[in-house]
Amino acid sequence: MGISARELAAATPATRDRYVDLLRVASLAVVVLGHWLMAAVTADGQVGNLLAVVPELQVVTWVFQVMPVFFFVGGFSHALAHRSRPRYAAFLRARLQRLLRPTMVFVGVWGAAALLLQLSGADGGLTGVALRLVTQPLWFIGIYLAMVAFTPPLLRLHERWGWGAFFALAGGAVAVDVLRFATGVPFVEFLNFAFVWLAVHQLGFLRADGMIRRPALLAGAGLVGATALVALGPYPLSMVGMPGEKVSNMAPPTLALLCHGLWLVGAVELLKGPGARLLARAGVWRAVVAANGIAMTAFLWHLTAMLGVYGALLGLGVELPAPASAAWWAQVPLRFAAAAVLTALLVAVFRRFEAPVPAAPATDAGGPLAALGITLALFGVLGLSLTGFAGLLDGHSATLIAVPVTAPAAVGLALVGWLLVERAGRVRSR
Repeated sequence: MGISARELAAATPATRDRYVDLLRVASLAVVVLGHWLMAAVTADGQVGNLLAVVPELQVVTWVFQVMPVFFFVGGFSHALAHRSRPRYAAFLRARLQRLLRPTMVFVGVWGAAALLLQLSGADGGLTGVALRLVTQPLWFIGIYLAMVAFTPPLLRLHERWGWGAFFALAGGAVAVDVLRFATGVPFVEFLNFAFVWLAVHQLGFLRADGMIRRPALLAGAGLVGATALVALGPYPLSMVGMPGEKVSNMAPPTLALLCHGLWLVGAVELLKGPGARLLARAGVWRAVVAANGIAMTAFLWHLTAMLGVYGALLGLGVELPAPASAAWWAQVPLRFAAAAVLTALLVAVFRRFEAPVPAAPATDAGGPLAALGITLALFGVLGLSLTGFAGLLDGHSATLIAVPVTAPAAVGLALVGWLLVERAGRVRSR
């Protein structure tokens, strides 16, 4: 039997930065609630985006697009983890156990369901939409895998250059956007998946070493920069992707999104004092510990729960009001409550796969195998986030940067990559 949240909370050392744990849970919770709210499902089972229906709401993404906070927290945690476990293979396995195991279970369950639905011809309507949509959040897993993979070299750059390493990555993001928008260089924009997100990740290293000393300046510079870029440049207002837009701040990321990340990181650092005082309360800290133990499972299954709620409503003949109408807003609390209950049931079933496993031996062996494994897993997960499970048997493909990928190939890459990382963490030196 695993250790309870109460026991873990009671055993927390006084040196632990509890505020980071709160930020991790809170950022994922905001993403979940945002996805539930933005889904505008119509009576015919089509899923739209509330921000497209009510464009005025796009400004709220400047507060609620919090993925930069999660990646910032990841940088902080990865710095501490690598310093305590510097062997590359063991570090990767330790960081990825609770990420890839629940992800592979999610992929396996949905993959099997997709096969059954398509073989039985029941993959139309909202079911077909679900097969396309449920994998979209996996892009976050793919980016996170890249952050883990690049932690050792980027941490060494940080330890040598400090803020200089961050500014080098930020400068790369600037150069990419100049080449993209001023000269039209093809495919260059995809480099900002690395430059933008790794720059945000680098801020976590800076926090780990106490080098973010003026969070108000960071927040102000980020907010002014994002405002200027949106007002004067080709950047859209929304900090999340919008259907049909010519330029997205998210896919691929832009300099405007990096400025948005600076603003959010500065803002949450300004709230560190009140946050720490809140977490000094035993009940609050126990809740944060418990939530951290299931956060990834809840994230993986929250869209399944939301679409399940809508599917049940349609199946029962409940009339869905027009998105953004008064009746639609009145239903929001009920839909949220139902989605939360269904998510909790799914978490109860699958949470075991997020439980910690015994640490890998600290060894010099297995590094190349681990690097190959995380590369395959990264491309597999990103590919699956694009293809979804719809058309699994029909050879449906999507383009990952400039390479076409099918769902079966993506699943295979992710599975093999995960197994290689697991294997690499167990290899012993001779």
